[in-house]
Amino acid sequence: MSVEKILVVEDHNDTIELLKYNLTSSGYEVVTAMDGHKALDQARAEHPDLILLDLMLPGIDGLEVCRRLKQESVTQHIPVIMLTAKGEEVDRVVGLELGVDDYIVKPFSPRELVLRVKAVLRRSVEVETKRPGKWSREGLEVDFEAHTVTSDGEIVALTATEFKLFSELLQHEGKVRTRDHLLDTVWDTHFEGYSRTVDTHIRRLRQKLGPYADYIETVRGVGYRFKHN
Repeated sequence: MSVEKILVVEDHNDTIELLKYNLTSSGYEVVTAMDGHKALDQARAEHPDLILLDLMLPGIDGLEVCRRLKQESVTQHIPVIMLTAKGEEVDRVVGLELGVDDYIVKPFSPRELVLRVKAVLRRSVEVETKRPGKWSREGLEVDFEAHTVTSDGEIVALTATEFKLFSELLQHEGKVRTRDHLLDTVWDTHFEGYSRTVDTHIRRLRQKLGPYADYIETVRGVGYRFKHN
């Protein structure tokens, strides 16, 4: 079994060493970058399994790095955990809208960070499906085994988290999934009560589904459900 590789993007040596020590001790291979330009080069060359991305970077900031990663076919599938010293809601929302899979606010617990890394990596390779094989309706098709969604013949580029969220709703077609339930099953965490994480991902999912966005219905004050056929 190959060792999972993590790209740590951080401009402080002490933090890099702390992250590298804890991640290598947990069995991961670690490569590093100290600015935005180097981060993009490393992501393209190293093909990491996950990127830990600091928000405040010299050259290109973390949000712009994430934006570019998600625009390139070679890197858009790589899960990203955003590291930030900023606790303001706007930073988290912007990061999530760009496709960040998780965020950790500094100062952080190394143990919690490793657990978050494990959870995101697990989501990227495992999507628990009670409905194996394929599903289709009108021009929308889902291949659960290949982890792909196709809209009118075109692949919909979903992150691992977005695909798991979509699958969770589809597997319980017609039934309401509360925000708390989705946080537990999709993110394996409550994000410290930050339930709007779900709303942000639902909005992104609808945008990507285009003409099939209304398959995901909002149940006011409760959560979301996949429209029953």
